[in-house]
Amino acid sequence: MPGKIDIRAFRQPDWNSTWAILEPVFRAGDTYSFSSDISESEARQVWVNVPEATFVAEDPAGQVLGTYFLKPNQPGQGSHVGNCGYVVAAASRGQGIASAMCEHSQTEAIRRGFRALQYNYVVATNTGAVRLWQKHGFEIVGTLPHAFRHPSEGYVDVYVMYKQLVGG
Repeated sequence: MPGKIDIRAFRQPDWNSTWAILEPVFRAGDTYSFSSDISESEARQVWVNVPEATFVAEDPAGQVLGTYFLKPNQPGQGSHVGNCGYVVAAASRGQGIASAMCEHSQTEAIRRGFRALQYNYVVATNTGAVRLWQKHGFEIVGTLPHAFRHPSEGYVDVYVMYKQLVGG
């Protein structure tokens, strides 16, 4: 687990720090399906404006170390299942921040009335994320063969991962 971190709701002044974390991940093009040349305004739209909520993880000095969003996975009859995206700053990886955000997102999802979380597009070569989500109780419920065009690995599989949070 990381040292003392606080996970709180995103505030508008957090954008520059959040973009500094998101941009290199999106530009790398190896874990998210966003175009590697996504503009800053497009990134803000998908990470902050569209989701129901966006959060940041920060250290005691107020430095943003990671971020995640929470939104309904589908509209209407599927809106009780949530969806999240997570990114941790490169310099802060391996310190338990993604794990803490995953735990926080599950609690927050339940608080907001979601009954489950579904990760629609987990790139199979992102083995650290796959292991982490499994550690937190998510199961691979489907594989989309060769659905992701990885910049160095070519076409690779994508997993759909799911966890029931409440009910059955």
